[in-house]
Amino acid sequence: MKYIKEKKIGITGSTGILGSTISRYFKNNKIIFFKKDITKSKIVNDWIKKNDFDLIFHFAAIVPLNIVNKNKKYALSVNYHGTKNLINAINNYTKKKVWFFFSSTSHVYAKGKIKVNEKSPKIPINYYGYTKLLAENYIIKNKKNYEFCIGRIFSFSSIKQKKSFLIPSLVNKILISKNKNVYIENSSSVRDFLTVEEICNAITKLAKKNKRGIYNICSSNGVEIIKIVNFLNRFKRKKIKIISNKKNDFLVGDNSKIKKVGFKPSNKSWKLIINSFKKVN
Repeated sequence: MKYIKEKKIGITGSTGILGSTISRYFKNNKIIFFKKDITKSKIVNDWIKKNDFDLIFHFAAIVPLNIVNKNKKYALSVNYHGTKNLINAINNYTKKKVWFFFSSTSHVYAKGKIKVNEKSPKIPINYYGYTKLLAENYIIKNKKNYEFCIGRIFSFSSIKQKKSFLIPSLVNKILISKNKNVYIENSSSVRDFLTVEEICNAITKLAKKNKRGIYNICSSNGVEIIKIVNFLNRFKRKKIKIISNKKNDFLVGDNSKIKKVGFKPSNKSWKLIINSFKKVN
């Protein structure tokens, strides 16, 4: 991939998996990370004032559902009000139009039986999705000194994720834990996985081509959770016990739009993710 060169780039959420990875794709540019509190408008204003950004990647967010649900007020303050602070600062203090990427989520969509595209109904499936949709709407309605690109990112995983996330929790139960019985919830749920590298590759293509609007960032290949479980369990041969299932728990994206930008995900991204875990366990 050719890199964008000689641009000044701002990145929020630099301690997160995507925020820390994306910088590798823009190494020929001047990158400035925002490492302070996104909920403090004065701090955000100062960051924007001091830097004449060409591009801004906004990844800062509270993501883990257990943390979001335990403190909804804080999640809202970061995911929505933090984004609002950033947009207001860009509109008030930038000297030129900025290309602004917002990391959103598939959780803004309702689950169903068919793949969702960018025009599918937005009915957030949880509070995290609700906070992200609020932020999306603010970005769309307040465009002044920026051109926005919203990436609705579907499922992904990394060895850097905590065990509360789906694949790390399955790896722990099957590959690491000494328990012979493995209890699985919602085994028939279907999800759409990409690797972190594929997501960053997609975002880079959007930035390089100065794309605007909303894009699903997904593989468009759904995989049942039980299939991931069985793949992990090929050699361990633990006893798998299904304790619950959800009906119509299907969330897979239509990636036709972003494929037109040149994005070509693997047909087996979820296997690439699993294999990366197996190398370190």
